[in-house]
Amino acid sequence: MQKPYALLFFLMLAASAGFAQQPGQYSLYMLNPHAWNPAYAGLDHSLSFTGVYRQQWAGLPGNPVTQNVNAHLPVYFLSGGFGLNLENESLGAQRITTSSASFNYQRDLGKGILSLGLSAGLAQRSIDGSKLRTPDGLYTEPGVIDHGEGNLPVGTESAITPTFHAGVYYQSQRLEAGFAVQNLTSPEAELGDLRITMIRNYFFTFAMHLEAGRNWSVHPSVLARADAAQLQLDFSGIVRYNDNIFAGASLRGYNSNSLDAISILAGFKLSEKITLAYAYDVTLSALNSVSNGSHEIMLNYNLQQPIGKGRPPRIIYNPRSL
Repeated sequence: MQKPYALLFFLMLAASAGFAQQPGQYSLYMLNPHAWNPAYAGLDHSLSFTGVYRQQWAGLPGNPVTQNVNAHLPVYFLSGGFGLNLENESLGAQRITTSSASFNYQRDLGKGILSLGLSAGLAQRSIDGSKLRTPDGLYTEPGVIDHGEGNLPVGTESAITPTFHAGVYYQSQRLEAGFAVQNLTSPEAELGDLRITMIRNYFFTFAMHLEAGRNWSVHPSVLARADAAQLQLDFSGIVRYNDNIFAGASLRGYNSNSLDAISILAGFKLSEKITLAYAYDVTLSALNSVSNGSHEIMLNYNLQQPIGKGRPPRIIYNPRSL
């Protein structure tokens, strides 16, 4: 087994032993708020469908690979929005698949819209013991697995547990801000003799939308993610031209211990309803010697027209569909 692969597995096991569970990492977070905040459902003001594929630390065996698919739409006669969110992530011998449904209540507040949302779903966690290796284990023959550690499985173990999330989101023509909590009840998943607690994760984002001329606009944003032990910050900026083409950059980290990557972002509209975006992360952490950076691609479809009956909000503004 290659040394980086073994190192990645031990890092994953250390996280599991410490009852930690980090959410999926996305560089294009500002274009896909519903992936982490149920209160955003419906705030694209039409049916919106987004798919994301991310390969982190490309070239490193066992690297994190994440897929996210979500769809949401406003439900005006209920003064709210409804959404569905599916995510799958693999990391070495570990895999987590989650699905959730969200609903929120929206009302006018000042010059914007305030949304309060909840979501509920299921999370399936699994671990493939045949991919694990320990310093004292015996793996001399094909199919013979002896980790020398009774708590580690030799086959695949999986468990399903319910999850609950909550969030609040404010949107106006000039600014957006959101706060969300994932894993409200800190559910536990028992994988054989391993017990993993899915601890609460907190998200906060703030973004501005500034006109910079007849055809130009600037969109700075920041995302803060935290659990009980760690805090990570993303500082981003996007420039849009003619409501069609956009490009920008993002820095992940705020000091020498948390500095992780610089992301280069770009995208454009394939048609009036379809937007394509791509991000490439240049790794700044110690993993830059064994990885080729990270890749993320996103495709969004927005119907661009009201759905159903009811009173739409006073403000219909969606910077992600411009």
